[in-house]
Amino acid sequence: MLTIRQITEDTEVVIRGLEKKHFKDAKATIDQVIALNDKRRNAQNKLDSNLSEVNNLSKSIGMLMKEGKKDEAETAKSRVADIKESNKSIQAEMDQASEDMQNLLYTIPNVPYDSVPEGVGADDNVVEKMGGMETELPKDALPHWELAKKYDLIDFDLGVKITGAGFPVYKGKGARLQRALINFFLDEAREAGYLEIMPPTVVNAASGYGTGQLPDKEGQMYHCNLDDLYLIPTAEVPVTNIYRDVILDEKQLPIKNCAYTQCFRREAGSYGKDVRGLNRLHEFSKIEIVRIDKPEHSKESHQEMLNHVEGLLKKLELPYRILRLCGGDMSFTAALCFDFEVYSEAQQRWLEVSSVSNFDSYQANRLKCRYRTANKKTELCHTLNGSALALPRIVAALLENNQTPEGIRIPKALVPYCGFDMID
Repeated sequence: MLTIRQITEDTEVVIRGLEKKHFKDAKATIDQVIALNDKRRNAQNKLDSNLSEVNNLSKSIGMLMKEGKKDEAETAKSRVADIKESNKSIQAEMDQASEDMQNLLYTIPNVPYDSVPEGVGADDNVVEKMGGMETELPKDALPHWELAKKYDLIDFDLGVKITGAGFPVYKGKGARLQRALINFFLDEAREAGYLEIMPPTVVNAASGYGTGQLPDKEGQMYHCNLDDLYLIPTAEVPVTNIYRDVILDEKQLPIKNCAYTQCFRREAGSYGKDVRGLNRLHEFSKIEIVRIDKPEHSKESHQEMLNHVEGLLKKLELPYRILRLCGGDMSFTAALCFDFEVYSEAQQRWLEVSSVSNFDSYQANRLKCRYRTANKKTELCHTLNGSALALPRIVAALLENNQTPEGIRIPKALVPYCGFDMID
């Protein structure tokens, strides 16, 4: 959530940033926020003025009574009563303005950094870097859903029977490959200094608001109506909310957490070839890395996270590219975001496997996540997170890019985790 100070002091910068994200009616919305804030402040000033007058009158009443000026004392008492009655409506007006402003702020996305390119959608993203190993496949190369069937690794039809489309069942070496990747990613994160967390996979609405999934993405989350709980779309939500309503000491920063969870996304409106097999699921495994940091260090932390994810893809021997997302393709809450994609030779297309984002103070302001500086001043933290990594498309690329006439080769880094070097 944008801060009132940011909006009032850098109004034009905020409006230009929102326009870069193609936020509709940016100027009108910001003007409305400023008007509500002015209304709230004017009411507060009136309440403060009335309180000062009541305090002065209250002091004078006792003196007037001592001096025998009973009529003047009664007039003062009557004035105090009138002011207190008036304060009720002023307080109600201030509370309403505050509530309306807060609700409006929830609907406004984060302002992108200047380094975010202009653009409307995915076609306008900028390729920052390409790397990884080139792949040569047999002429009769198969997509991963055919390989999964051929080697009895994943049963998509059984998942439909048990639950529905988008909930695959992993079997045998397919299940072991999943577990191997989870352990590999967690071990790599721990070696990079991340503290492992095992959070709940359902959260309350306050947590959804804290990280910005609500009210923006409620249609994409599974909602348990009876208990008003949400299945998490990513471990970002529960892990970042650990620090909701917390004041950290400056010496604790940066905080580095990682977590493996199942993730749940409705993916409403998804259809066609892009959702075949593992390309787009309703339930999937993911390892998330989360950082809480000081503003002056968050860009450095962001680069360290990008380096970490790139290192994972190198160890998995996959062709990859890094995209700097344009304003129109960024998430609601991000100020800067890079996507990692791996290339699927069999499908002849790029598959997104990670987004690494810096949210600046946007989430922290929602969360009331702050830190106390050495001079005892309280400041908002910066929050960052990224997938390291999401499994489904990694599995798809591993199966497709490593197929040989003898079977599917396992990258060297995964062999100790899998217990086998070939799927045949």
